[in-house]
Amino acid sequence: MIDSRLQLALNGGGLDLPDEGTIAVIHPPVEADLADLPMDRCQIIHDFKPAHDAWAARGYDAVPVADGRYAAVILCLPRAKAEARAMIAMACRLSDGPVVIDGQKTDGADSILREMRARVTVQGPVAKAHGKLYWITAPAAEFFTDWEAGPSKTDGGFWTAPGVFSADGVDLASAMLVDMLPDNLGHEVADLGAGWGFLSAHVLTRPGVKTLHLVEAGHMALDCARHNVIDERAEFHWADATDWQPPHRMDTVVMNPPFHTGRASEPQIGQAFVAAAARILSGHGDLWMVANRHLPYETELKKRFAQVSDLGGDARFKLFHATRPLGTRRAF
Repeated sequence: MIDSRLQLALNGGGLDLPDEGTIAVIHPPVEADLADLPMDRCQIIHDFKPAHDAWAARGYDAVPVADGRYAAVILCLPRAKAEARAMIAMACRLSDGPVVIDGQKTDGADSILREMRARVTVQGPVAKAHGKLYWITAPAAEFFTDWEAGPSKTDGGFWTAPGVFSADGVDLASAMLVDMLPDNLGHEVADLGAGWGFLSAHVLTRPGVKTLHLVEAGHMALDCARHNVIDERAEFHWADATDWQPPHRMDTVVMNPPFHTGRASEPQIGQAFVAAAARILSGHGDLWMVANRHLPYETELKKRFAQVSDLGGDARFKLFHATRPLGTRRAF
């Protein structure tokens, strides 16, 4: 965890942070303790809505994207290497002082350190709790310009970005669900966990759709969706799909819910998506869903809907159609 490594680095480990100016902390884990940093000078940069909101609730200045220059930047490495490189390049470009990199070994902290040392002088590292923290003190933006990356078009013509789900192209599970969607989806449709908009783009080809709500917790993914879904019927919501409240009940929900935030599968995330779909649908609304075959969603679907149909799939994915949500839902 960054807590212990940062404490060691600041207390005798050789890391000195400026006494004035804003310190950006990029993508820190929600459970991190940043007590060794001056809270009134920290800006948390996190594009994942639940994490952003959690830091804001703790009293920190939290934003989804960097909005200025910084006296120092502290970056917590993501798992995706292309995203990590892009974030390092951004950190170097925005910082007028030190750039601090922290990460677990399982997230590639060692390999990133080797790559950085081939380009610039890197101080540290401080190793503890299966991770490493290291830093650059001299201006280094010019050495990482080739690592910069943002939204770009795939070979299929869709815009994606490093770190978003299925960044290299169309997800096979989503493509399978698209082939199963009926022509009639009703007037009001929500895509929960819309990602960069593949499902939504196809929903808008169905006649009768008047409004499509793209609900996505990843700010960068939603920015990509704005490129991919250019239709006045589309409304974009940077929100946690599990607690998003629409303006009124939906006729249809489509979704390919995420199933992990770390390395291990977390079926409770998809189960929360199922519960959210039931909550926002009309009394005769429809849920169309695809999921990895090994994930246990059937019980939750039957708990939340009067009718659940298994539409098959293949060895990797399973498709469901559920209708007539059960139970008491919040009034609109």
